[in-house]
Order: sequence, then structure tokens, then C-alpha cells
Amino acid sequence: MSTALRIASVNVNGVRAAFRKGMGDWLAARDVDILALQEVRAATEDVTGLLGDEWDVLHDAATAKGRAGVAIASRKAASIHRVTLGDDDFDSAGRWLEADYEVGGRIVTVVSAYVHSGSAGTPKQVEKYRFLDAMEQRLPALAEHNELAVVMGDLNVGHRTLDIKNWKGNVKNAGFLPEERAYFDRFVGAEGDEDYNAGGGLGWVDLGRRFAGEVPGPYTWWSQRGKAFDTDTGWRIDYQLATPGLAALATSYTVDRAAAYDQRWSDHSPVVVEYAI
Repeated sequence: MSTALRIASVNVNGVRAAFRKGMGDWLAARDVDILALQEVRAATEDVTGLLGDEWDVLHDAATAKGRAGVAIASRKAASIHRVTLGDDDFDSAGRWLEADYEVGGRIVTVVSAYVHSGSAGTPKQVEKYRFLDAMEQRLPALAEHNELAVVMGDLNVGHRTLDIKNWKGNVKNAGFLPEERAYFDRFVGAEGDEDYNAGGGLGWVDLGRRFAGEVPGPYTWWSQRGKAFDTDTGWRIDYQLATPGLAALATSYTVDRAAAYDQRWSDHSPVVVEYAI
């Protein structure tokens, strides 16, 4: 008999601000078992205070105060967690957090990841590529560590033209550069390949695309400028990438898009996947 597991991931754009704007109401109604957060921008005691005693919280803050920060909150405590990524001289603080959880007698490995936003032709973009390089090195080891693993978060890259409403206007911008998208070709396979998102590349599965099919979106981030949210001019840059073993256990995928602009508590929407472990 399987155990239902609901995992949500969201870039909160500052967890204290998100709770002021209504995140707590969403969380109370969503019955989530594991919650991955990015851009926490707060101290651990802030996160635990906002979530409450019923949550076990792991948090890795960024080196620079008030920047980045990733966390994983769960109903049950993790058996182990890890926070390092890449070479010793690479600062991944606040951007990569792994944890193992016992679910239905099996271990599920969960990663909350926040990839740099980048800016084409700048040192910031160089750091983004270093992070994606480190991630590419880590993914095979993760899959080897556990056949049930998921890497979630704001990965700040739209893989395909389906993932960005205005893709033609962004081919030279960070987030949709050919060099960035090539990483995802290697993670999940390239568009048009026979094994794309079904064992291609490093074998990981983009659950958003698997469940949505060959349609635009569903977008997870919208610019705060103009009418981007109202016209659904968005980007799909928040992912749950699963190993084939875990992907086979996924039963549903949802983007919790707010009903209206003034009901948003972040510029990203939560990505929620249900699994039968």
C-alpha cells in the first residue's frame, strides 16, 4: 500500500514579506508534507517562528545577509542533510540544500535549489554557469545515492520556447540564453530527441512538462512590471526535476497561480506535486 506525499516548492521572495501578504493562509489550506523554499532572506528563527512548531525546518542562509537562502520544512524530521555543492572555493551558501526523508518505509531525497538570476556578459553570469556546472556534476551522484530524488526550486532558466511567453524577445537575455538551455538538454534531454524527458540526458524528468504536455507554460513567474500577470506573460523557471524512479510515482502536478494580481504573496507561484510512495 502506497503513502501519499505532497511536496511543494516556491520562491517566496522574502519569507517574512510573503507571510505578511497571505502565504500562511495558502499553506494552512494546502496540506503539504514537505515544503521547499527559495529566496528566504531571513534568519532561521524567523522561518521557524512563521511556520510554527508543527514543522521541522532546515535552513541554509546565504553568505550575504538578506540575499538568497534556501530551506526545507517538513512534518517529519530529515534523517540527514547536506549543504555543500561544487568545488571548495565555490560559495553555494543559501542556494543548495539536500535532505533525506523516510516515507512509507522508503527514503526520498529532496533538494531545494536557487540558481543565480544572472546577467548576460557579466561576472554574475559566470557565477550562474559555475553553479549549473556544479549542479550537472551533482545530479548523477544524487541519482546514484537514491533512486527516489527530486531537485526543486527556482532554477532561473526557461528550457524551451514553451516555457516563456515572449521567448523571441529574450533569446539574448539571461534565463533563456542558448548556453543556459543547453544545461537542461543535458539534464532531461533535448527537445526533439526520442528520449527527451523520458531517460534522455542525465535521465532526470521535468515533471511540469511531463504533466502539462506540449503546451505553453504553465508559467510560474511573472514580472511585477506592467500587466504581465494579468496577461499571463510569464516564465516557467520553477521546477521539480525527479529521478525516473520518483517520477513514475508522481500522480499530479499543479502550479498554484493566484486568482488575481492583488492576491499574490510572491512574484512566483508554488509548484505542487503529489507522489504515491
